[in-house]
Amino acid sequence: MAKDNQFVNQIADIETDFPRWYTDVVVKTKLVDYGPVKGTMVIRPYGYAIWENIQKELDARIKATGHQNAYFPLLIPYSYMTREAEHVEGFAPEVAVVTVGGGEKLAEPLVIRPTSETIFGEMYSKWLQSYRDLPILINQWANVMRWEKTTRPFLRTSEFLWQEGHTAHATEEEAMEETMKMLGVYKEFAETCLAMPVFTGRKTEKEKFAGAVATFGMEAMMHDGKSLQAGTSHYFGDHFAKAFEIEFQNRENKPQTPHQTSWGVSTRLIGGIIMTHGDDNGLVLPPAIAPIQVVVIPVAQHKEGVIEKAQEVKERLAKQFRTDIDISDNSPGWKFAQYEMKGVPLRLEIGPKDIEQNQCVIVRRDNREKTFVSLDELESKVTELLQAVHDGMYEKALQNRENRTWAALNLDELIQIANEKSGFIKAMWCGDAECEAKLKEVAGVSSRCMPFAQEHLSDTCVCCGKPAKSMVIWGKAY
Repeated sequence: MAKDNQFVNQIADIETDFPRWYTDVVVKTKLVDYGPVKGTMVIRPYGYAIWENIQKELDARIKATGHQNAYFPLLIPYSYMTREAEHVEGFAPEVAVVTVGGGEKLAEPLVIRPTSETIFGEMYSKWLQSYRDLPILINQWANVMRWEKTTRPFLRTSEFLWQEGHTAHATEEEAMEETMKMLGVYKEFAETCLAMPVFTGRKTEKEKFAGAVATFGMEAMMHDGKSLQAGTSHYFGDHFAKAFEIEFQNRENKPQTPHQTSWGVSTRLIGGIIMTHGDDNGLVLPPAIAPIQVVVIPVAQHKEGVIEKAQEVKERLAKQFRTDIDISDNSPGWKFAQYEMKGVPLRLEIGPKDIEQNQCVIVRRDNREKTFVSLDELESKVTELLQAVHDGMYEKALQNRENRTWAALNLDELIQIANEKSGFIKAMWCGDAECEAKLKEVAGVSSRCMPFAQEHLSDTCVCCGKPAKSMVIWGKAY
């Protein structure tokens, strides 16, 4: 797509330099700036407004399933991290440790939480006494610290924001039901609020969360064909319960360990929104989470009555929608370009001729389609057009995924696809970790998930030719 304004001339071409395009967009649209500590980011007001809308939509869904919000400490005793061996091994390279406090060396080092299973486990061991206390359904919105070597704003930073749910249940069946329920909540949220189609399925043993019995995730395809792990839900069994000596008296008045789950999404979702929907002119934001859903631009605003009418329209819309108006002395073309780059779903233009005809012009950000709208039908048409923008964005993203999803029946086919094309590769797998590692070595792809919607492509593993156990979606990922 040709670049047609002064703003986007400063943005790299999305097709030829996608990584640079991404960095240009997040900085020039003022979503973030780089923090003074390597790997950190300052989320600026426009970027944080997106996160607030994500929080609002997702928090309502979490609470609707019976969960309550709480807050747990940032600092965790180092000894807690060593109680579950697989967990500490998985996070050891990423842990930031505090050794001095108040000018004195601490008796025990403290970990800045990379995740909160351990502190939740410690507290649940105090709170849980009887089967009557179950289930425990708690979520927290918090920040975490993981000392990443390679960072990129939103996608992978040393400190990021997220929500993490931690629950405890009397039985394995109840815990598994919770694990699947919350994965379903994430999928519905991704598709109805973020216009982001996702595959959901189980992770392989290699890709599962450290300390989990099973991890389930959702994978979204970005504009360039790479995968983004957009959310995960974990079944822990009683691993953490045993490590933290969590017990309750069951209905038979006997001691029993609970079964636990954990699930979360993070500010990485904002990176996913940018890379799924953005174009050569900048951001394209889904209406459900856009800080501004409609921006009102007066045309020929120097003429009598234009600004007043534009403000009247803005006030009407602001009762139902997140609405802004631009009455600066910049030209209409300058304003059009600015709000396109910021990804505002709808632009409403109104000038003297429109006022005479009791109408306005509304332009969709996703496809630039113009609609002449009677001011008598304004609110209903804006509602209709916002839904149309969401639907158009979802269909475009889905089409990108379908056009870039391939099937491979043998190793040569998989290697060729991985080398010559971009996207997901569906292929059968025997379940052997050696084959998974070999595909990473020879084709540069990792297992993204074993989708719930299985397809029988062949009877044999794409790598070794032994009997296949499941179809896996493979790909290169962020």
